[in-house]
Amino acid sequence: MTEKKPGLFRRVFRIIGNIFTAIRNVFSFLIFAVFILVIGGMFADNLQSIPEKGALYLAPQGFLVDQKTYIDPFNKILFQDGQENSETLVRDVVEALDSARNDDRITHLVLDTGYMAGGSLSKLEEIGSALKRFGAEKTIIAIGDNFTQSQYFLAAHADEIMLNPLGGVMITGFGSYRSYFKEALDKMKIRVNIFRAGQYKSAVEPLMGNSMSPQVREETRLLLEDLWQFYGTEVEGLRFLESGAINEYANNFHLTLVANGGDSAALAKEAGLVDVIATRTEIKEYLNATIPGSEGQFDSIDMDSYLSNTRLSASQYSDKDNQIAVVVASGTIMDGQQPEGSIGGDTLAEIFSELREDESVKAVVLRIDSGGGSAFASEIIRDSINATRKKGIPVVVSMSSVAASGGYWIAAETDRVLAMSTTITGSIGVWGVIPTIGQSLAKLGIYSDGVGTTDISSMMQIDRPLSKQTKAIFQAGVDNIYTRFIDLVAKGRDSTSDKVHEIAQGRVWTGNQALANGLIDELGDLKDAIEVAAELADLDDYQINYRRKQMSPVEALLTEINGNITASLHRLGLGSTFKAGIPQSIQHYAKKMFGPLMMIDNLNDPRGLYLYCDDCPL
Repeated sequence: MTEKKPGLFRRVFRIIGNIFTAIRNVFSFLIFAVFILVIGGMFADNLQSIPEKGALYLAPQGFLVDQKTYIDPFNKILFQDGQENSETLVRDVVEALDSARNDDRITHLVLDTGYMAGGSLSKLEEIGSALKRFGAEKTIIAIGDNFTQSQYFLAAHADEIMLNPLGGVMITGFGSYRSYFKEALDKMKIRVNIFRAGQYKSAVEPLMGNSMSPQVREETRLLLEDLWQFYGTEVEGLRFLESGAINEYANNFHLTLVANGGDSAALAKEAGLVDVIATRTEIKEYLNATIPGSEGQFDSIDMDSYLSNTRLSASQYSDKDNQIAVVVASGTIMDGQQPEGSIGGDTLAEIFSELREDESVKAVVLRIDSGGGSAFASEIIRDSINATRKKGIPVVVSMSSVAASGGYWIAAETDRVLAMSTTITGSIGVWGVIPTIGQSLAKLGIYSDGVGTTDISSMMQIDRPLSKQTKAIFQAGVDNIYTRFIDLVAKGRDSTSDKVHEIAQGRVWTGNQALANGLIDELGDLKDAIEVAAELADLDDYQINYRRKQMSPVEALLTEINGNITASLHRLGLGSTFKAGIPQSIQHYAKKMFGPLMMIDNLNDPRGLYLYCDDCPL
């Protein structure tokens, strides 16, 4: 029996009722938001002050990043489960250390790495440089229950390292291991059609075979050895150890641990990696006795509270008419508009468009932390950057952990390029991938058939095999983009296409190697890049302005509310909890393991052509 439709009047009143319900929900939300804002503001007004004499307590949380992954601000407010603490901005850590170095109220740095999940070597190097600057003036004390390899690199900069009796220092060296899917794809009868330019362009290798190719194995080995040499040399110098001591510690760990009866803390002290073995109670007593304080306890302030104080003061004296804009490009480059944590071609291009219309912006620093992505989106960004430069605004690139493939495409023609010695860059190459599932469907009894007006009318149907004509079209597109890549690098780096081709072909380099090959201008961190930008713009006094994708009024309101609540939780000692569920380290490496499969689903270049270094190690 057919259900009878409601009458006209009933439908009209139902629509009106829905409208009023929506209006009521909006007003309820706004009342809730205002209430939370008022409560958050009450907490924010009670900002923790900097002690007259005390320590800066530095405890980086989660992974070290240049840009935090976008999380809906409404969810942040409703679910204060620590997810906002799963990442720490490198620039915040550096700013806090540099400010505290010149602050007479800060006498010590207490470095607690226990909440840090990890960070690339270049990010550790950048923070390490700030720690060296601080350590040249004041005392650093590092404390920890355990030290991972990343954690220990930072701790090694301390004047004194204190370790729990049941802890240890785990240094394992660097490795680059990937999952290969060719046999699995064959079993599922999935045909993956690969088009690439450059024998080292190995992002698609996991889809082509079951093991690493000889040329990529050699390239990766040389790259990792350079990075491992840096890690070992740096730590040995900081800890006054003999050359090769770190490599020997890792390679003989199984023997020396047994010789110490399985006591990893005793082994760490014997190897000269730590200074004191002490329980948490003993560490606290030592800090109370060493650092100025009142009522028998040392005074301290955490990084977030310290930055809130210093930024409030600094904003009153900086020149707002002369600004250096810092723009962060972090994540995979994709077409269109994208949230933070990814790089949208249109998103970043629009930011540069806004900057060149802002008369207060005198220079731009582009901070790149990306292995690339869509070739089309990369070109949209490069074009917008060049339009900014043509207006007389210098653009300086600061390379972070990775600035390769599309990440290098957008950097090559800027006014100056800086990288850390451990930055991964280059990977000047192009690839395309098109999977077809006709044979998989045939196993299920599903077949594709039909007619077309041309030989390529079915070229975009994944349920049919690619024709010779289609393959030729895609390979020609890849070759064309590669030629364009070579030419723009040659133009931007004042070289020739033939010379660039010799160091291109998809090969990746460390910052040191890139400098020798002419791919960058100098070694330096974000701080150095800002100074270079100021020099190019002839600025003595300026304000640093971190430009982001514009938020809607509601997003801005919720972000402000969340900031107040988060600060309040920090003051209550509730700001160090992590998001429950799957450990972050497992999530992080799961993404790495299945990256080749995920990139096929996520990348959205309109022509299917990519400048992407998914295989960049670390």
